[in-house]
Amino acid sequence: MEDCPCGSGKSYETCCRPLIEEGQPALSAEALMRARYSAYVKARIPFLGQSLTESQRSDFSEEETGRWADSSEWLGLEIVRTEAGGADDEFGEVEFVARFREKAGGEEHAHHERALFSKVDGRWFYNGYVPTKGHTVRREAPKIGRNDPCPCGSGRKYKKCCGA
Repeated sequence: MEDCPCGSGKSYETCCRPLIEEGQPALSAEALMRARYSAYVKARIPFLGQSLTESQRSDFSEEETGRWADSSEWLGLEIVRTEAGGADDEFGEVEFVARFREKAGGEEHAHHERALFSKVDGRWFYNGYVPTKGHTVRREAPKIGRNDPCPCGSGRKYKKCCGA
């Protein structure tokens, strides 16, 4: 059996596949986060849209997301911490680092995010993120304009993605 891409140590068949391909609800915000990462690895783009809250879906593009997922080699997911997001909670937060390499240029990236989740009608959904506070970064490339493509590789404009 194939290991699950989410790094849980379980097989894909028993871990994320039931959520992604069979519509089984996630039992926690972390479980949904892991399934969303696995969906990027497996290019199961419809699941990524279905696992968003209504407000997040308005800005979701299957085509752009698929292009980003296909152009990346996924290197691993690290769950840094979780806050709430259990069976009895309505909201949760999962801080994670998703590592990937651009297939075209070979450049490695680490996407660090504090993802917010909310439960709607008993199902967990991704509901955006809180910018992570990090160390000061010295810019070596030109400043990114609001209408430039976002450097995270999402395919969206910077102002609609990480610059929001």
